[in-house]
Amino acid sequence: MSARRDELTEVAADAAIDTACRVLRLPTIRDRHSEVAAAAARQQAGYKGFLTELLSLECDDRETRRKTRLVREAGFPRTKRLEDFDFGANPDVPAALIGTLARCQWVAAGQPLVLIGDSGTGKSHLLIGLGTAAAEHGYRVKYVTAAALVNELAEAADDRTLTRVISRYGRIDLLCLDELGYIELDRRGAELLFQVFTEREEKNSIAVASNAAFSEWAAAFTDPRLCAAIVDRLTYDAHIIQTGAGSYRLRAAAARHQASGS
Repeated sequence: MSARRDELTEVAADAAIDTACRVLRLPTIRDRHSEVAAAAARQQAGYKGFLTELLSLECDDRETRRKTRLVREAGFPRTKRLEDFDFGANPDVPAALIGTLARCQWVAAGQPLVLIGDSGTGKSHLLIGLGTAAAEHGYRVKYVTAAALVNELAEAADDRTLTRVISRYGRIDLLCLDELGYIELDRRGAELLFQVFTEREEKNSIAVASNAAFSEWAAAFTDPRLCAAIVDRLTYDAHIIQTGAGSYRLRAAAARHQASGS
């Protein structure tokens, strides 16, 4: 009978732990307490050692889940990591500087980053990779193309919710703005974008990828004064990286074609 009572007590304990962990939202402890308890018994660990191991596992998993959530909420269109970037094929990109930026002190300082180069030179890869690194460091990140952001702001202005939308973009730790300069913006679109830049100025970071040099931005921002003001806000205390003029994608495609034909 004693063995039976012990078995029931064990079952009841497991049920109580399961219920408590659900209430306290401790999924790792709920899933792994039996495994850790068995290991503690084999190692003759004390109660504090057992509890320390359980809590450490929960903290580690919680941090992993938080990083995953922040990356997901950033809205990146595809997965791109800095460790997958081919610096050998993109010699214009300074690997040491990218490594420094990956530590995210520039995000903590609210500094801008501008990536400029032709299509296919790795701008979006670097933008998404640095944004992912920032999210995994615990920063709130949002990726959006310039066209999508302007459209969202225009719709918000029509719906009289512009102030709320601009405030929301202002609170993000790092705004990753892709494809700036790909399309021409009318005065209204440029003014709306300018409001977002002004909201974030010297407070939160913005990273921009553009296929046009600063001298060519006047073609995208039809108002010269607005163009100058936007350039001023994006370049003050900024990290500016030129990714080059030769398309890596075209070179890689040509190499594959040549290899398949040989």
